[in-house]
Amino acid sequence: MTLFCQDWGSLIGLRMAAESPQRFDRIVLANGGLPTGTTPVPRAFKVWRAFAQYSPWFPIGRIVKTGCAEGLSPAEVAAYNAPFPSRRYRVGARRFPSLVPTTPSDVERGRNEAAWEVFKRWEKPFLTLFSNRDPVTRGGWRIWHEQVPGAKAQPHSITRGAGHFLQEDRGVEVAQAIVNFMGASPAPMAQPDQSDQPTRP
Repeated sequence: MTLFCQDWGSLIGLRMAAESPQRFDRIVLANGGLPTGTTPVPRAFKVWRAFAQYSPWFPIGRIVKTGCAEGLSPAEVAAYNAPFPSRRYRVGARRFPSLVPTTPSDVERGRNEAAWEVFKRWEKPFLTLFSNRDPVTRGGWRIWHEQVPGAKAQPHSITRGAGHFLQEDRGVEVAQAIVNFMGASPAPMAQPDQSDQPTRP
């Protein structure tokens, strides 16, 4: 399969890929990463984490809208709000920022470092599609280009005029880049699993 991951999805998805690499043919990473708590955290993320922890007001739809350079329509904001009808439904969303490793003593540091060891040997195609208007992850693509063998000579791009949620701002452009990437790096033919074949008496 092809993994496309962004934001919190990258912390989950990249770990999944590292733990089960045989399931993935290629990876597309957009505005995300796999932090270990050993590098400085952008000020924008610290502000966001404090807001999520202390603000009495936590409007999911408007938060997503703020992360989009193009904004969202009232209907789209309402759609993002729909799964969170009251404060108790927002507890998980508030917790997400505090679960991102930001210090060397973080309990998830070891697991993320183990995943990085897999990616340092990752030969399968790895593409980055970051945007130019995200203050949290801007420039985060560099380490992947430097550390991941499969990222060499790939058609990486910076999505212009897009904020943190680039799939909202430039959805068609992002989707086309993924389709082109998949077409240029076809997956190897799967071999049949002999364990699934009926045995003759």
